[in-house]
Amino acid sequence: MTIIVKMVDIRSAKLCSNGARGFFARHNLDWNKFLSEGLPEEVFIATGDDNALRVVEKARERHG
Repeated sequence: MTIIVKMVDIRSAKLCSNGARGFFARHNLDWNKFLSEGLPEEVFIATGDDNALRVVEKARERHG
């Protein structure tokens, strides 16, 4: 089952939206699509970014 990461997970990881926007720009990810639909955890994992991995962990916790 693919977990969809949402803004709530970024907030749960104690990260700010301005920093997240910069992350999305650096990795050429669609910020608006993320806000409206979320993105699969694999997108974040593929970046190898420590903060992205923290966000994925929060999304997994949210899904139980």
